[in-house]
Amino acid sequence: MTHASAPSRPFAFDTEFDSSGAVVRSTEWQPVKRAYSPAEVEALVAQARHEAHAKALAEVDSRRSQAIADLSAALNNSLPRLTGVVETYREQTADLALATGRALAFAALERLPRAAVQAALEELGREIDASPRLVIAMAGLDEAGRAEIEGLCANVGYAGAVRFRDEPGLAQAAFELEWADGRAAFDPEETFSRLAAAVARALAADQAPDTAESSEGMNP
Repeated sequence: MTHASAPSRPFAFDTEFDSSGAVVRSTEWQPVKRAYSPAEVEALVAQARHEAHAKALAEVDSRRSQAIADLSAALNNSLPRLTGVVETYREQTADLALATGRALAFAALERLPRAAVQAALEELGREIDASPRLVIAMAGLDEAGRAEIEGLCANVGYAGAVRFRDEPGLAQAAFELEWADGRAAFDPEETFSRLAAAVARALAADQAPDTAESSEGMNP
């Protein structure tokens, strides 16, 4: 039995010399280095560490850029939905504020049913002062209520005649004032209807609520 031997390769000189012995072409062959000094090992380790660090930084930058791009795309996709959520939240907040204000106002008017007419008399004191007669229309006024309102008129300096007219259709604390030169009225239901309409217009226009219209409780 014979064994096939590896093909032999003739030894070749890669370096060429001329007739004078000068090198014409040097060899590119470099012997494989099989042993390193401690300093060389330390340098190789430092170089490998530097290359690994640079590669890790590049990977982090790449992932960060991709994450920012993904986040931007997600925000762009969710922006219309977020806008709708914000609009719904604003509307619900406005409705809640109106409902809370209405409940508090009506509770206060129930506790102090003459407070609104007292405020009107104090505000209109100069206008009604010269009128010989003042007509006050309210619902469910008894003798005690009329006497209380007459006392309010006297407190603001009105010395004319005070007449009362029963208006069963008016809401609690609502009233109408009539004098020689003018008229004023207050209806809490109408006031809150106007306030709700003003808030709705402000929300539709994406502006701050117009608080000026919230004071339209008394219409001279």
